[in-house]
Amino acid sequence: MSVPLLDLTAQYRALKPQMMKEIEEICDSQRFILGPKVEKFEAEAAAYCRVPGACGVTSGSDALIISLMAENIGPGDEVITTTFTFFATVGAIVRVGATPVFADIDPVTFNLDPADFEAKITPRTRAVIPVHLFGQCADMGRILEIARKHRLLVIEDACQAIGAEYDGRRAGSMGDYGAFSFFPSKNLGCFGDGGLVTVRDAARLPKLKNLRNHGQSGTYVHDYVGGNFRLDALQAAVLSIKLPFLDEWSSRRQHNAAEYEQLFRDAGLLDTITLPGLAPYPVRHIYNQYSILVPGGRRDELKAHLAERGIGCAIYYPIPLHLQKCFAGLGGKPGDCPVAERVSGEILALPIYPESTTEQRAEVVRAIREFF
Repeated sequence: MSVPLLDLTAQYRALKPQMMKEIEEICDSQRFILGPKVEKFEAEAAAYCRVPGACGVTSGSDALIISLMAENIGPGDEVITTTFTFFATVGAIVRVGATPVFADIDPVTFNLDPADFEAKITPRTRAVIPVHLFGQCADMGRILEIARKHRLLVIEDACQAIGAEYDGRRAGSMGDYGAFSFFPSKNLGCFGDGGLVTVRDAARLPKLKNLRNHGQSGTYVHDYVGGNFRLDALQAAVLSIKLPFLDEWSSRRQHNAAEYEQLFRDAGLLDTITLPGLAPYPVRHIYNQYSILVPGGRRDELKAHLAERGIGCAIYYPIPLHLQKCFAGLGGKPGDCPVAERVSGEILALPIYPESTTEQRAEVVRAIREFF
């Protein structure tokens, strides 16, 4: 049985009539950039994330960049973040001219280790970007406490975590800013690139909306040097159609994760591999990825074995960012973030998408048991 890592076709088929109607309406109006479709989605997303306002932008990467720009973070400033994340988290820091400072991760959640974050603070530190990796919130209680103590800005990288919660609070509602991605493979994905910035204080919203449109407050009136970070109406319309289904899709992902755990238990594999861990604090994990750990240096062998069986899997992420070639000038070296370095050599993501079946998950577990 072939088991893809991700298959979006079933989701699309179910919503195709609504999608086509919206696309036709946009084509007839010829209003492709910003406009009422974007404003509608911004209001819906803000309500879903339980924040006073949101700003639609071109991507999750640009959501991070524009949040840093809004606070004038740049040359001479340091921003602390996790070394174990997608490149865009740190790329945004560098793009505005600031210096990234890498902290290690918690061994259970793979999220930013609050103790190591605090240890990395210097007089130049302006902000911290905790990442809610794979759909599980970082320890925001401790992170916010540390940030308040040191008067640091908090930008939540929630690009993998729309709908995730920390102690009843939604991802993107706890920091000063929240950044979201709607890349097609995300839990809430559009038809291309798309992103969103949420704010805890509505007073921050006007500047964000100016910055996304070249800093304009009016036609050809520029208050800031911004950029072209405008969300397409088409992407906003697609997201508005999908958003009401998001909680159902997240529930299916949670069901699939629980089913994996039982299947692995029944197969006698719990002492052989490590399943995704739940945080010790109250969370709503929405499983953007389901990543196991394969110890003993056998992860790549297992990945090849699964590929031979037609089972999709992926490594998120094989090289911690402090060891990436492009950041060599920052002086990172092996041993700086030992937990992230170990995890990067053991982690393997398995299919978890909502439409996947019990039979497919059983096939994945059978193939892993066969390997061991």
